Amino acid sequence: MNLIYAAFAFLLALVFALAGVTRAGAWLIERRNPPVGEFADIGGARIHYVHVPAPANADLPPIVFIHGASANLRDQMLPLRPLLDGRAEMLFFDRPGFGWSGRGPGNNEDPSAQANTIAALMDRLGMKQAIIVGHSFGGVVTAAFGREHPDKTLGLVFLAPATHPWPGGATSWYYDLTTIPVIGRLFSETLSYPAGTLRMADATTCVFSPNKVPDDYNSQASIPLVLRPSAFRANATDVAGLYRYALGAAPHYSEIKAPTMVISGDRDKVVYAHIHSVGLVRDIAGAELIWVHNLGHKPDWIAPDLVVGAIEKVAGRDIDLEAMARTVEARISGDAYGAGRCADIREPQAELAPT
Repeated sequence: MNLIYAAFAFLLALVFALAGVTRAGAWLIERRNPPVGEFADIGGARIHYVHVPAPANADLPPIVFIHGASANLRDQMLPLRPLLDGRAEMLFFDRPGFGWSGRGPGNNEDPSAQANTIAALMDRLGMKQAIIVGHSFGGVVTAAFGREHPDKTLGLVFLAPATHPWPGGATSWYYDLTTIPVIGRLFSETLSYPAGTLRMADATTCVFSPNKVPDDYNSQASIPLVLRPSAFRANATDVAGLYRYALGAAPHYSEIKAPTMVISGDRDKVVYAHIHSVGLVRDIAGAELIWVHNLGHKPDWIAPDLVVGAIEKVAGRDIDLEAMARTVEARISGDAYGAGRCADIREPQAELAPT
């Protein structure tokens, strides 16, 4: 019996120690990654955003950027804003629950709700219409926005998107675990920071693979913000709920009428490009898909010039995106980063994207 008590006391002490480490780690992360923008209360959620007003000589319409899972507004702002400064009004924001944005009182739990939050933030800033650019999980929010707010949508640009159901609907085990009541909260409050810190470098390598991770990427893009317990739970809720949401949403993508561009790499190791990207072009009339050979999951960082070209094309410019893609391919043709550590994902042997 004394042995049982001792084991229980040890486990309790370990839990408290890990909780303390996680709290201290979260405090350090926030100290090192302070807010860079402004805040607005949208439906009870405190949303952090960076609004770049329209320049006097703007040659492009307003643009809204929607980041993916595990990220924040800096992930798109750092590579793309310098190429578009002086050309367009821009809005970068932390999706609800990410970066410095709050989740809100029980809302923002699915892509449609997040799209509504974006629309309300645009109204607050006086942005009547915009081109919407979404990366990865931001792609499903982009699709929701284009379908549910057509009056505000001038065009859609999807970057390595996650938008459709995939056979089996499986995600990483820790996302599912984190969404379990009590157990998930305990996991996020004790292990999300230490375990995430240990895995972050390898995980980032595989997000970019076969392309090189930009120098000091995690620090510059403030990626560790996702390791704070509340952000970790929001991220897990989004990813774990994607399959269920996409099952209901994907059959309605045909309702989207806005000009649409999709950019995907054929070496993406995060999402099934032949399910999501091919599915979008199949479902949205007039949508165009640009495949880039040897490109991984990060077109925004590895091919920002191509992303700007896609924005220009949906804005009505005559842009040869295929030629631009070949230029990108020549630039990255020799990339083989993560070889041996990051396996190519295999699409399940079943129908690609149920409709």
